[in-house]
Amino acid sequence: MQNEAPDRRTKGYMLMRAILDIGMGILIAGFGIFFFIAPRLGFSFTVDNFYRYSLSGLFLVYGGWRVYRGVKKNYFH
Repeated sequence: MQNEAPDRRTKGYMLMRAILDIGMGILIAGFGIFFFIAPRLGFSFTVDNFYRYSLSGLFLVYGGWRVYRGVKKNYFH
């Protein structure tokens, strides 16, 4: 029974999850890019550059993972 074609509800759920993952991934990666180039845009933070770059890298990696997961659409392995 595991090899059955996905029904309408399952397809809708997969589409909703994919759109959510891709959208949130782009948003989170956008924050990573923002933290990376914030001084060039005129924003200043009271944290050290090492922590700002580290946070930016984490946001970029996690945002990329969310986009990858949304494109892959493997929610019911």
